[in-house]
Amino acid sequence: MTETKIEAMDQAQLWNGPAGDAWTALQPQLDELYAPFEALLVSAVRWHQPARVLDIGCGTGATTLAIARELAGRGSCTGADLSQIMIDRARERAAAEPAGVEARFVRGDASRIDAATPFDMAVSRFGVMFFDDPAAAFARLHGAMSPGAPLAAIAWRAPAENAFMTAAERAAAPLLPPLPPMAPGAPGQFAFADADHVRAILGDSDWQGIELNPVDVECTMPESDLLPYLSHLGRIGIFLRQFDADTRNRVLATVRAAFEPFVDGNTVRFTAACWMIEAKA
Repeated sequence: MTETKIEAMDQAQLWNGPAGDAWTALQPQLDELYAPFEALLVSAVRWHQPARVLDIGCGTGATTLAIARELAGRGSCTGADLSQIMIDRARERAAAEPAGVEARFVRGDASRIDAATPFDMAVSRFGVMFFDDPAAAFARLHGAMSPGAPLAAIAWRAPAENAFMTAAERAAAPLLPPLPPMAPGAPGQFAFADADHVRAILGDSDWQGIELNPVDVECTMPESDLLPYLSHLGRIGIFLRQFDADTRNRVLATVRAAFEPFVDGNTVRFTAACWMIEAKA
């Protein structure tokens, strides 16, 4: 076991492989878990009243569709994501929406989207942290926006502030080879944890009025969803696919025990410590 090396994956491999598969498989549960963040972005859209919105890293489409519903009859929302499997699910969901809900989905890097007409708002729920070159990406996004178009993006704060999101790696560490190291600012869940780093990225790409405000959101899921969540998501869930069934079961038993402090009867509760990132093109 100690001689096994856990292989890293680039973002395209990850989101068109195990991460994309996991998010698609657990789409209903994740939509419910992260609904409070969707509500925050819909509220921002309601405040700004845009006509054309870009959803960066839209995943399986929950936020894109919620915004399209908010804008029904007077605007549209385009979601972009690297993951083909998640875009396929998003398109299936959009096809079931009533007339007037205009949601479009594009597979690829959101910063490289071919837009004949500029967008007048950009949003993201946990999508902006995965650009390989975020400064270049936000410069391209700036060029796709109309003058003064607002940005509203939600990203995770520091790992130390997000015990629920880091408990699995801490619990599994004694049982697994070292995970591939995560350099500060490298693409990943906590790439935007450092507020000064985010301000520099946006400032260098010509965004103005940059604000990062902390938001602490109470999240819940049924206790019955916890083990599927742990076995599919996060770096532990993804990298466990590289091991045999006995190893996976042993690690998951240890990891599940570590989450007992978050279990309240039939409900799992945790606080998500995030940034609401706002700026204008």
